[in-house]
Amino acid sequence: MAVVLGKDGGVIHPLKKSVRFWLGGKQGKGNQMFSWIHIEDVYRIIEFLEKKENIVGAINTSTLIPITNAQLMQLFRKNMKMPFGLPSPTWLLKIGAIVIKTETELILKSQWVIPQKLMNWGFIFTFKVAYVALKEILSKKLTS
Repeated sequence: MAVVLGKDGGVIHPLKKSVRFWLGGKQGKGNQMFSWIHIEDVYRIIEFLEKKENIVGAINTSTLIPITNAQLMQLFRKNMKMPFGLPSPTWLLKIGAIVIKTETELILKSQWVIPQKLMNWGFIFTFKVAYVALKEILSKKLTS
């Protein structure tokens, strides 16, 4: 499963905080791919798969269009009306990960996942484009 985007947690809160504190530039080199999926499409995929028979093997649960980290951060800034964001170099991200007791893998490693089986079965995504997904998520009142 790709990184899930939704208003109530996950990656949204820390990235939103980064952008709010002017650290919304690219993270690391910025060219690493970011596969994602909106929480509503995850729910719809589960419903879709419940109706399928003879499912064999793994199913990639991600949207059709991965984006780069630099594009992701640009979309956050645009949706949050932040004119710029300072980049976060790899060394800074590694220190931050130690402080908050996590790993930098989701940020610094490319993840390019395509949901081929879902596409072959005719699943239609509600949120195909990251800009639309983030606009919907960030327009809601977030708790942090």
